[in-house]
Amino acid sequence: MPGKPQPVRKAVLPVAGMGTRFLPATKAVPKEMLPVVDKPVVQYAVEEAREAGIEQFIFVTGRGKGIIEDHFDHAYELEALLSEREKAGELNSLLEDLPVTGAVSFTRQQKPLGLGHAVWCARHLVGEEPFAVLLPDDLLVGEPGGLAQMMEAYNRVGGGVIVAAEEKPLEEVKRYGVITPGKIDGNAVEVKAVIEKPEPAKAPSRLCIIGRYILQPEIFGELDRQEPGAGGEIQLTDSMARLIGRVPFHAVRTACARYDCGDRLGFLQANLALALRRPDIAPELRRLLAEIGP
Repeated sequence: MPGKPQPVRKAVLPVAGMGTRFLPATKAVPKEMLPVVDKPVVQYAVEEAREAGIEQFIFVTGRGKGIIEDHFDHAYELEALLSEREKAGELNSLLEDLPVTGAVSFTRQQKPLGLGHAVWCARHLVGEEPFAVLLPDDLLVGEPGGLAQMMEAYNRVGGGVIVAAEEKPLEEVKRYGVITPGKIDGNAVEVKAVIEKPEPAKAPSRLCIIGRYILQPEIFGELDRQEPGAGGEIQLTDSMARLIGRVPFHAVRTACARYDCGDRLGFLQANLALALRRPDIAPELRRLLAEIGP
């Protein structure tokens, strides 16, 4: 029976991307602040992490991302105005999901050198303990949330590296890190090897890594190499692959619905899907969709 692993208390959220697929909307507004219904997409990731027991949030930002820092802070003038006008619902929506004071940190990724580099930028804030990585573009919807399901597997298999994964059509695997699967333990699959963005003919499976990770601090020793991989970027997948055999490594198929909010169609799909889950919006939305027709 595996021993109880060290708890995961910190989460890294890489938010330095330029959002070029959403121009011109992202010219002045970070893509992570685009709303899904009435909440910025990055807030969904923070809420998912909090549900999973995360206590400290580390944002890896870039130029023009200060609005994210402002979002996770008090807006005193707005709060005072809502209080004065007795708009309790709106005021509570601002306050209820704010992280506690001191729980949020920000660091800069000064050059866009890839996901591995973004995670490496957070090394001094993470320290010598396991941590989660959440890519806000990947919106996971389910109960419990995606990271909570991964935490359950992390504790069950004895820790190590855990990634979220899902089956993709063969023609799409060249966009992802792809797993060579091993033994199955419930929703967890042993990872025997992993390759970043393979050509479909060379893919070891169709099981692809999506934007949730639980990592061990040993990853920083691998990322210190600063070796470029696929696309000339420093790939997190390459460093994870070098940990295979040194730490347990599993992929978890979550029971969540996933929406790719880094893609325009995925973003629209997320808005519709989450709006249809809202009793205050869904009836009118269904009426409007019926009017639009096929």
